Amino acid sequence: MKRSDINDIMAAADDMIRAHGFALPPFAYWTPQDFKARVNNGSARRIADARMGWDITDYGQGDFDNLGLFLFTLRNGFLSDLQQGRGMVYAEKLLISRQDQLSPMHTHVIKSEDIINRGGATLVIELFGSDDDGNCAPDKGGMVLCDGLERPFGPGEKLKFAPGESVTLMPGDWHAFWGEGGDVLIGEVSTVNDDLTDNIFREEIGRFSEIEEDADPTHLLISDYDRWFTP
Repeated sequence: MKRSDINDIMAAADDMIRAHGFALPPFAYWTPQDFKARVNNGSARRIADARMGWDITDYGQGDFDNLGLFLFTLRNGFLSDLQQGRGMVYAEKLLISRQDQLSPMHTHVIKSEDIINRGGATLVIELFGSDDDGNCAPDKGGMVLCDGLERPFGPGEKLKFAPGESVTLMPGDWHAFWGEGGDVLIGEVSTVNDDLTDNIFREEIGRFSEIEEDADPTHLLISDYDRWFTP
C-alpha cells in the first residue's frame, strides 16, 4: 500500500468514527516524531509494547478496496496477564469494514471476541467450524452467541447483524466478514489481542501490508513501531 493512501484512509476513518459519536484517544493524533519522543522517554512505552493504535491492512495482496480492513486498537493487555488470569486480560478495537470489502476467513487460537455492529450498514459474517486438527471444516457448523442468545450455524452460513447487534466468537470459530449495503463501524471487545501470532488464515496470506513510502506518515501504524522505536 502507498503511504499516501494510508494517510487518506486514516482521515476518512476518523471522520466516520466521529460521525457515529465516537472519539479516538489523544495518542491517535500524535505525530510520528512526538510518539517516538514519548516512547523514548518512557511515557508511551506501554502503548507501543501493547501495540495500541492505527492498523490498516490489505493482507499483503495489494487490493485494499476488495480485501482489507481498517482497525484501531484502543486498549490491550499482555499475554502474561491472561496466563496469570488477572490484570488487564482484555482488549478493545474499532474497525471499519467497507461495503463488500472482505476480511478473509480466519480464526484465533487464544482470543475470544465480541464483534459488534456499532453503526452504518449491515455486517455480514460467514462462519465455519473446525475439524479435529483445528482447520477450517467445509462441512461443519457450530454454535455462537448473538447478543447473549445461542444460535446454531451451518457450514458457510452468513449471519447478518444490524447496528447494535453482536456475535461472540470463540477460538476455532472460523469467520470472514464484510459490509453489506454500505460501510460498517465495528466494535471488537476481546481477550488480549496478539496480531503477530494469533491470526490463523485459511489461505496463505499476510496479516500486515507492505508499504511504499511515497509520503510522510500522518500517524504511525502499529506495524511501524518496530522500525521507529528501539526495544
